[in-house]
Amino acid sequence: MDSRSYVLTLSCEDRPGIVAAITTELAALGGNIAESNQFWDRQTGRFFMRIAFTLPEGVARDKLERALSPAIERFQMKTALIDAERVPKIVIMVSKFDHALLHLLYQIKVGWLSAEVVAIVSNHEDSRRTAEIDGIRYEYWPVTKDTKAEQEERVIALVKETGADLVVLARYMQVLSDTLSNRLFGRVINIHHSFLPSFKGAKPYHQAHERGVKLIGATAHYVTPDLDEGPIIEQETARVSHSLSPDDLVAAGRDIESRVLARAVKLHLESRVMLNGRKTVVFQG
Repeated sequence: MDSRSYVLTLSCEDRPGIVAAITTELAALGGNIAESNQFWDRQTGRFFMRIAFTLPEGVARDKLERALSPAIERFQMKTALIDAERVPKIVIMVSKFDHALLHLLYQIKVGWLSAEVVAIVSNHEDSRRTAEIDGIRYEYWPVTKDTKAEQEERVIALVKETGADLVVLARYMQVLSDTLSNRLFGRVINIHHSFLPSFKGAKPYHQAHERGVKLIGATAHYVTPDLDEGPIIEQETARVSHSLSPDDLVAAGRDIESRVLARAVKLHLESRVMLNGRKTVVFQG
């Protein structure tokens, strides 16, 4: 029998019967659960759940929503229901360093990451050829102090026009304003090296080399008005030694940044990340 795939995420105050209330309704509709993850945050008393399931083709989405509605109201759940067969749309923003961008495009090309890049936005022309090769819309929008607000309004308009589900800052070297960060909260992911706040500004890997750092890494997080302090989605570290040059550290760092950002984007697009105050609940696949 043909079926349709969905992912339901929910959070609410922890109480007995939450899982049963949802799964009972799914079973009544002929649903088949493919994956289920739960987490109870004992500090806050919040319960989080992600459930992937299929329903017979004849069961319409509105029928599913009506069936789940009493349980959602009873437990005062915050929910999101995603059609797992829909390919999500993303906008990628990049400046001059394109390693994270290229890695994302490659992972989409080989099918590991299910996404459609509806546009690449940059404050430089460096990645235009990359976009042209892949047939992706390219927007060159330079940023100055006087044009920043206007440029960010264009970003908002682009997200609305394309129906983008996520904005990915793939080494986009501009600080987003508080206004843009708030308007797209939970829908913008950034990547940065792990040296913050110790080594700020230009050439952080060179600064780390001078201090004899033995551990490098990267952090992918949601963007908030607090610069580089948004809820963390994914991280990775690697040990390094005195024998490596500053350029070796840069190369290792770029490799880690690319992988961490791609994993964070994948986790978000598969609805595996749930916000929990200033942190996240991440249900790994």
